[in-house]
Amino acid sequence: MFDNLTERLSSTLKNISGRGRLTEDNIKDTLREVRMALLEADVALPVVRDFVKRVKERAVGTEVSKSLTPGQEFIKIVQAELEAVMGDTNEALDLASQPPAVILMAGLQGAGKTTSVGKLGKLLKERNKKKVLVVSADVYRPAAIKQLETLASDIGIDFFPSSPDQKPVAIAQAAIEHGKRKFYDVVIVDTAGRLHVDEAMMDEIKAVHKIANPVETLFVVDAMTGQDAANTAKAFNEALPLTGVILTKVDGDARGGAALSVRHITGKPIKFLGVGEKTDALEPFHPDRVASRILGMGDVLSLIEDLERNVDKEKAEQLAKKFKEKKGFDLEDFRGQLQQMKNMGGMMGMMDKLPGMSQLPGNIKDQVDDKIFVQMEAIINSMTTKERERPELIKGSRKKRIAAGSGTQVQDVNRLLKQFTQMQKMMKKMQKGGMKNMMRNMKGMMPGGGMFPGR
Repeated sequence: MFDNLTERLSSTLKNISGRGRLTEDNIKDTLREVRMALLEADVALPVVRDFVKRVKERAVGTEVSKSLTPGQEFIKIVQAELEAVMGDTNEALDLASQPPAVILMAGLQGAGKTTSVGKLGKLLKERNKKKVLVVSADVYRPAAIKQLETLASDIGIDFFPSSPDQKPVAIAQAAIEHGKRKFYDVVIVDTAGRLHVDEAMMDEIKAVHKIANPVETLFVVDAMTGQDAANTAKAFNEALPLTGVILTKVDGDARGGAALSVRHITGKPIKFLGVGEKTDALEPFHPDRVASRILGMGDVLSLIEDLERNVDKEKAEQLAKKFKEKKGFDLEDFRGQLQQMKNMGGMMGMMDKLPGMSQLPGNIKDQVDDKIFVQMEAIINSMTTKERERPELIKGSRKKRIAAGSGTQVQDVNRLLKQFTQMQKMMKKMQKGGMKNMMRNMKGMMPGGGMFPGR
């Protein structure tokens, strides 16, 4: 996420961070680099101009000259201005209305709107404990209605049936009436995607908006379209009163132009980021956390929230109890750890939120491939219960059987056993309370140190 921008800004700001004194000249050079980094990230030109102007005004003012560490103060200014461009704070959905609160979803074709309806429904159900109903008023795209029905069934939220021969206004009205009768907290209405801001289609969505009277009208847009995302949202906002934006496919956007342009150009907040294909890959948008990630400082708060949501507390307690009773860490426990990591978006998803990861060399990042974790889990699944409990039993013929059963090679089984042994040693050090020893061992587990040998 935003890798190119992070790399450029981190190296530019590193040059100024250690300066004991900032002058008009060295600020000018750094700002030129910052400007180029933002333009290359496809941030809209008016946004770049305004951003650079505001940073310069603050940097050559008193707040930097009076600071003991001017270089660091300059980075703080850049971070604060990045946050300001994106909207200062997270703006949550405003669902404080007479139930059901109606959310209308709009957007261009192919932006991931229907998937976002499902993800948002799941998030509201699981995190906000809301009773959610979804409905498709997309009568033009073949299988659009069926797609949402399947998604709703997979996620475990209710779907209101509709058919292509109905009028979108009638579909929305019937779903909302049903929502009132059955005491739903939220009704999410999916509308037809448009190829561009077309007059007839806009008239239709205005009519749906009028009948639905939504508390939130969210525009779903693909982050990979860069500043065009902001311009499309602006054009849409002129026809429809948007309350916010959902930026999708952010995990594939190495630039970050859309995230930095939307608020400035539309005046509307980004409310959520779509960060993957899984149904739980929708994150509330926190400008301060995203600014921190863009500057290569990680996003520890989001990582902690991920841990709290995804770590199986019962399993964690069982492992803690096992440690207390001085029982060993076995392959069953190792498999549990791999599954927890997968639930949190894999190793890359976690690394993205850790401070300083942008400084890792590219060849090391390439070695952290989440496919390795899938393979490791397949190998453990191919073992018997006894083998998982007593890995020392796994010798020649057993290794061949496990490799054949998991569709891997014997050397893959050997590699997993070696990695498991490293993890086991680390866990023993934890049992003994040797945190320093454990941290030293962790270094060996990092890419290049044995945990992910080059493949």
